[in-house]
Amino acid sequence: MTSLDLSSEILPVTEKPSFRFGPIWLALPGVAFLLIFFLWPTLHILVSAIWGGDSGFSLKALLVVFTSPSYSRVMTTTFTVAIQVTALCVLISYPLAYWLSRHSARRQRLMMMLILLPFWTSALVKNFAWLVLFGRNSSFAQLIMSMGGAGDRLLFNKTVVLFGIVHTLVPLCVIAMMPTLNQVNKSLLSAATTLGASPTQAFWRIFLPLSMRGVATAGLMIFITSLGFFITPSLLGSPRETMVGQLIIEQINELQNLQQGSAFGVILLAGAVIAVVLFDRVFGLSGMGGGSGQSQPASPVRRFGLRLAGRIGNIFDPVARSYRNTFRGLPGSRLLGLYSVLVIAILLVPVIAIIPMAFTSGSFLAFPPPGFSLRWFDTYFASPIWMAATARSFGIGVACAALTIVVAGTVAFAVVRSGSRLAGAIFIFFMSPMIVPHLVISIGLFYLFAQMSLIATDVGLVLGHSVIATPVVFIIVLSTLRGHDWRLDDAALTLGASPRKAFFRITLPLISGGIVAGLITAFLISFEELTIALFIGGGLITTLPKQLWSDIFLQINPTLAAASVVVLGVVTVLFLLMEVISYWRKPA
Repeated sequence: MTSLDLSSEILPVTEKPSFRFGPIWLALPGVAFLLIFFLWPTLHILVSAIWGGDSGFSLKALLVVFTSPSYSRVMTTTFTVAIQVTALCVLISYPLAYWLSRHSARRQRLMMMLILLPFWTSALVKNFAWLVLFGRNSSFAQLIMSMGGAGDRLLFNKTVVLFGIVHTLVPLCVIAMMPTLNQVNKSLLSAATTLGASPTQAFWRIFLPLSMRGVATAGLMIFITSLGFFITPSLLGSPRETMVGQLIIEQINELQNLQQGSAFGVILLAGAVIAVVLFDRVFGLSGMGGGSGQSQPASPVRRFGLRLAGRIGNIFDPVARSYRNTFRGLPGSRLLGLYSVLVIAILLVPVIAIIPMAFTSGSFLAFPPPGFSLRWFDTYFASPIWMAATARSFGIGVACAALTIVVAGTVAFAVVRSGSRLAGAIFIFFMSPMIVPHLVISIGLFYLFAQMSLIATDVGLVLGHSVIATPVVFIIVLSTLRGHDWRLDDAALTLGASPRKAFFRITLPLISGGIVAGLITAFLISFEELTIALFIGGGLITTLPKQLWSDIFLQINPTLAAASVVVLGVVTVLFLLMEVISYWRKPA
């Protein structure tokens, strides 16, 4: 008995561990949302491309893409244009981003406002403005013809298509580069020049290699985005510039050939996946977050790039030295400033030009307008069709903003507050809608919503817009939460506050600026979104961008310019509000 008593005292008594509801579980509803409305529809496209319903398994739709001369030509055009647009955007944007990175934070914010305004302005509105500005009877075309140029052939060719897409995507390229360029330690350049390197060598050997991760991230985003472009080639191009996005819309919306449309979607998805894999092999997917990535081992491609940058620096060094000796009164920094101002001015041209077009007294669109009149705004506000489309866009935008902030906000909170290893996987999963062309997402949702009877419903549009807006809002809220001082919450808990009270009285007021910015961003994305509306709208319900799109092909009149100004006005007001909130949140 004694031995038994002793053993009972020595052996530890183990209690069954109680279940703890950790922060990571808050991500479950958001993960389920993307699993249902993003991952499953995307995988369904892959199946639909090789499964023809009653005919069963068939590779015919995929084979037609490569065997048909017309389809092969479109595929070649699409990927060629995407590569050319990526190269042009990087080459145009990098000097501008470099110039911005050399300014103070306050001046950067002011300059970025001028870049972000055309970024948030609908691509449909901007391309519509170019359609008028480059028209045969426009002042610019007449000027070109008076100089002996082909002013009557400015539209409907590959050059203007490239110009339109590059103009639309340059702001995105600059925005993607800026975090990495701002992180580069500028004192390294001073140290290099102190040790005998010329400014040119310091740039090519130090600054450029350290900023390449941001350049690659921007290039990846531009390439994937341009793969699914259809607005610019539809408005500014000819049949020779047809891209895959236009074929997808034709196959699904007009010909009802879902399998062939899915096959084109698979090709776009494959191109995006290959680009992501190449990026991951060279920089690692974490580079999309803007990190320095110094822990990543140097790949052969990166080592080759470093050697190439050094040799280019050696080549340009005597050229730069000769320029400084010849043009002493015009330093290179001033030329860079002039270039940057010119690029920003060109970005703002269609945004500014569309405004006087809407107040024209004529019956046709022209720039400059022949006179001032409000008749086309009267026509717009008196039209039941335009008013219904506008009201629906506002309603869907508000609902999308509310749903997106809940989904993205809870997941961002879970990622920040959880120490779980699942946080990294959840982060990558929530970023994945950004690296899948919106056309592919739209096709997948079309299949899913057809089964759920959500085609031509406001609910379907809200869900589709939320899928596209979620990764952007997720990044905004995530960065806000990462910048929050969580020691304040810990202090409140130590002083006796409940977790609920600490969140609503400490955390929420301090992160409210990021929440409002996320709400405005989601609303803007939804308010200007066209791709989802083309597929999910079913031709029965229409949003403001969809109504603009339809009327451009039916009848071009100044009412379109009036509607475009309304869109621009809403975007400008909300954009300025978001910038004011951002100014309050950041130190001067």
